[in-house]
Amino acid sequence: MARFDRYLLSQLVALFGFFSLVLVLVYWINRAVGLFDDLISDGQSALVFLEFSLLALPNVIRLVLPLSAFAATIYVVNRLSQESELVVMQATGFSAFRLARPVIWFGLIVALMMIVLMNLLVPASRATLSARSAEISQNATARFLRDGEFLHPADGVTLYIREVTETGELRDLLLVDDRDPARSTAYTARRALLVRTDTTPKLLMIDGSAQTLTREGRRLELTRFDDVTYDLGAFMTGSGPKRRVLEELPTMTLLAPTAEVLEETRSTRAAALYEGHSRIGQPFLGFASSLIGFAALLLGSFSRFGLWWQILFAVLLLIVVQTINVAASGVGVTDEQLWPLAYAAPVTGFAIGILLLWIGQRPRRLRRALDGIFAS
Repeated sequence: MARFDRYLLSQLVALFGFFSLVLVLVYWINRAVGLFDDLISDGQSALVFLEFSLLALPNVIRLVLPLSAFAATIYVVNRLSQESELVVMQATGFSAFRLARPVIWFGLIVALMMIVLMNLLVPASRATLSARSAEISQNATARFLRDGEFLHPADGVTLYIREVTETGELRDLLLVDDRDPARSTAYTARRALLVRTDTTPKLLMIDGSAQTLTREGRRLELTRFDDVTYDLGAFMTGSGPKRRVLEELPTMTLLAPTAEVLEETRSTRAAALYEGHSRIGQPFLGFASSLIGFAALLLGSFSRFGLWWQILFAVLLLIVVQTINVAASGVGVTDEQLWPLAYAAPVTGFAIGILLLWIGQRPRRLRRALDGIFAS
C-alpha cells in the first residue's frame, strides 16, 4: 500500500473510532435511561442492568457505524483540503479514482465489521436478551415480593409482606384480591412460599385465613386453612414460553425459512427473506456512505473556508440513500419476490459515489459548471 494510502486510511480509521465511540455513547445513554427505570422499578439489581445494557450494545453499534463512517470521511477530507494536502496530491496527477483507493479500503473494513455484527453478534445478543427478559419477567420475587411495602402487581390486587427471609420464605402476608365486581377476598397467612411450576408461579400460603366479602347482601365468609395455593400467573405477563422473532434467527435460516420457523415467529416468507438478505446488503451502506462523502467533497474548487457546500450536498445525498432504504424495507416485506430491494440502497449509494468520482475528473465542462456552483 502506498504511503499516501496508509496515511489517509490511518486518518479515516482513527476518526471513525472517535465518532463511533461518541455516537454509541449518546445512543446507548438514551436507551439506558429507559432501561434503568424499567429494571430498577421491577426490583432488579445493577448487575442485571449492566448485563442488559451490554447485550443491547451490538445493535446500537450496528446502527451508528454507517453514520460514523460518513462523518469520519467528511471530517478527514475537509481537513486535508483546508491544509492543501489533497490539492498537492491532485497536482501530482492523482485522479479522483486513485485518491479514492484508501476510502474504498476503509469502506470495506466498515462493511466487514457490519457483516460480523449483523450476522453473528446482533442475532446472538438479541436471542440472549430475549431469553433473559423472559426469565426476568417470571421472577416474581424480584418484581412483586418486596417486604415492608404495599404493592399493586395488577389492578384490584394488593400485596403486603412484612418480611422476606434469606431463604425466600414470606412471613405475615396480606393479599387482597378485589378484581371480581361481585366479591372481594382477603388472604392472610403467617408464612408463604413461592413455588415454580411448568406453567406459572404459584404462591403457597400456610396457616392463614381467607375472608370473602360478597357485595350483594354484604355477607362475610371466613375460611381458615392450613395451606392454600394462589395462582400468580393471573397477573403476571410473559409467564408462558416466549416465541422467537426474525431478528434472533441465524441468517441461513432466514434465507431458507421453513413452515415451522414461520409459524413460530408468526411472520411471512417475504419478511424472512428480506431480513436475511438485508443482513448481507445493509453492511455495504457504510461503504456507500463513506464513498459518497469522499466523492462529494472532491467536487468544486479549493476554498480556505472549507467545503461547506459540498458537505451539505453529501448530507443531502445520504438522506436520499437512507430514504430509499426505508422505502425499500417497507415494500420488500410485502412480497417474497421483492427481496432484491434489500440491496437497493447500497447499490444506489455506490452508483452515486462512482458517478461523483467520474464527474470529479471529467468532463471538464461539467466540472467547471460544478466549480461555479460550489465556489465560495
